[in-house]
Amino acid sequence: MIKKESHVFQSEVKQLLNLMIHSLYSNKEIFLRELISNSSDAIDKLKFYYLTNNSNNIIDHHYIRISIKDNILKISDTGIGMTKKEIIDNLGTIAKSGTKEFLKRISDKNKNLIQNDFIGQFGVGFYSSFMVSDKVIVHTRSVKELDGEKSLLWTSKGKGKYTIENKFKNNIGTDIYLYIKDSSKEFLNNDRIKNIVKKYSNHINVSIENKFFDEKKKKFIWIKINQSEALWLKNKSDITKKEYINFYLSLTNNLGNPLIWSHNKVEGKNEYISILYIPDVSPWNIWNRDEYKNGIKLYVNRIFIMDGIKKIIPFYLRFIQGIVDTNCLSLNISREMLQDNDLINKLYISLSNRILKLLEQLSLDKNKYNIFWKIFGNILKEGLAEDEKNIYKISLLLRFNSTYLNNHESYVSLEDYVNRMQVGQDKIFYIITDNYLSSLNSPHLEFYRNKNIEVLLMFDKIDEWMMTYLVDFKGIKFQSISKKYDGDNNIITLNKDNNISILNQEKYLNLINRIKNVLKDKVKDVKITDKLDNFPVVLSTDANEMSTQMLKLLSVSGKEFPKIKYLFEINVHHLLIKYIDNIKDEDVFSKWINFLYYQALLIESNSLENSVEFINLTNNLLLNMMIKKI
Repeated sequence: MIKKESHVFQSEVKQLLNLMIHSLYSNKEIFLRELISNSSDAIDKLKFYYLTNNSNNIIDHHYIRISIKDNILKISDTGIGMTKKEIIDNLGTIAKSGTKEFLKRISDKNKNLIQNDFIGQFGVGFYSSFMVSDKVIVHTRSVKELDGEKSLLWTSKGKGKYTIENKFKNNIGTDIYLYIKDSSKEFLNNDRIKNIVKKYSNHINVSIENKFFDEKKKKFIWIKINQSEALWLKNKSDITKKEYINFYLSLTNNLGNPLIWSHNKVEGKNEYISILYIPDVSPWNIWNRDEYKNGIKLYVNRIFIMDGIKKIIPFYLRFIQGIVDTNCLSLNISREMLQDNDLINKLYISLSNRILKLLEQLSLDKNKYNIFWKIFGNILKEGLAEDEKNIYKISLLLRFNSTYLNNHESYVSLEDYVNRMQVGQDKIFYIITDNYLSSLNSPHLEFYRNKNIEVLLMFDKIDEWMMTYLVDFKGIKFQSISKKYDGDNNIITLNKDNNISILNQEKYLNLINRIKNVLKDKVKDVKITDKLDNFPVVLSTDANEMSTQMLKLLSVSGKEFPKIKYLFEINVHHLLIKYIDNIKDEDVFSKWINFLYYQALLIESNSLENSVEFINLTNNLLLNMMIKKI
């Protein structure tokens, strides 16, 4: 029999405990995860002990039980228990892993029997209990000790010392008593305990039971509070569609259904299992880059570690929901340690490829992919800047409105566009405006419609930025139709004589000079264009200059940027231009040219700095025309 003995912690316990309580864990509730993990570990060890010792005392039902009484939180297990040496080795030395010692001892003799699924590093995990406790008592009986009188009672207040003494225990296993601090009374609530278990330990392979008082029966009863089976560990062929969907709902608290999912197991040096879902509903704060976390939950051997790890998937795939479970990480790894972890870096690459393949699979279902694109398309576009290695894969997943369909609710892929390109066409043409109708009705489209050339319609704020990264697709360059490029008049030879006529600039030199004299430094230059039909004028920018939409995008930052100097392109075949060209009064001529300039500027930028001036000018011209008729 052991009389009460006093021991001193090893390894500078005071300093390490202080680190444990204040630095290693980001929230207090983690202590329950650690203790449950250790209990699960102990139960696995007992099963192995019986198996290797040909014992007839195998217990069919193992459990972990949690109860609350008199400000004491009790966690009990039916595991292997500890001898005096084990309790000193495991609880007397911080950061020593009983699990590692156990595996090292048996690995050489029983390689075929061992599965590396013993959770936790017992020293560090156990001491997280002092985050919430003034005192901790461990009452344990080892499977190696037949005499219950020799069971051990370990007691400590976490201040550098602990005591060990004998105290009778009827059953093999370990009971831990936490004397909860006044500042941690929240953990003396059964609902709080239940929520923590569901969050961290819902899928460990042992029942976790909580003691509740049944008001109807007027007595205390034990109720199982965890699922105790990890869906992802089952064979995919044994999992029904309903089970996958129910797991998704429990994982996300989402009222919608997943559009598609992937269940994958990777074996080898870096083993992991993943279930990844693409949702049909967007989280409300997904656009908050500073606060939003991705939907991937990281588990280590079925124990939840943390979610929202920044480097586990690219930020442009943050709409993904799911889990990753691995046995290649320590249960006690911190968020900071994960940032540069080699496995996390490999997961980043592997999961990125897996998700892009899943999106490719989803794209085969046009209706479902349209749902995805409407909700998350603008987020996926971010990948062109964030994931240079996968630009081509992402470009295959992009969808656009197009003049081919003339339907706001329908989309085309770049693959579709390329397959429909005209003979002789060597560019993918697009236009970026403020909204769908502005794109669809832009004067820039007239030439392309007349030549039956498809144009991609873009109008999301991210599009201008996106196109700085999307340079080409399958070697075919993109070209904005609102910009002026050298050789524009030879974009494509589709008319009858295979040659678009080049207008005689000299014939209209006088008109051009008169317009320049009116607009002066408002525009960069005045040009004649043959790309217009129903519109008299249009504004465009040189190929290498900032576009209207890019200026709007940059202006959001609050910084000042120089105004764009547009090219003023005129359609000399338009009746209005012919009428203006014949006006001899320079004042009236000036009013008409300014009117057309503001009109084109309104179409191009969707706004005017001085809208009142434009209205007054319009009214003045209308009044003059009315007076002439009178």
